[in-house]
Amino acid sequence: MPLLTVAAIYFIIWWTVLFIVLPLGYRSQQEDGEVTNGTVESAPTRFRGGRVILLTTVISTLLYAGYYVASAYFGVGIADIPVIVPTFD
Repeated sequence: MPLLTVAAIYFIIWWTVLFIVLPLGYRSQQEDGEVTNGTVESAPTRFRGGRVILLTTVISTLLYAGYYVASAYFGVGIADIPVIVPTFD
């Protein structure tokens, strides 16, 4: 598999997982009762960017490894996905 294809697939997986991981452990300033002047109440109390990026990278790597094993060793590809949309002949 070409390197650019690997990077593109990994980036798509990583970006999707980022939006799944981002709200995990989120606490707003309103929930903690400590609203800082000049911020909205829904702003996070403590943003843990490093933890979010690390967790996203680990999960994405595992998902990509699963995809790679399925495609390289078992031959599963896009053509094996069932067709949901009916064809009108």
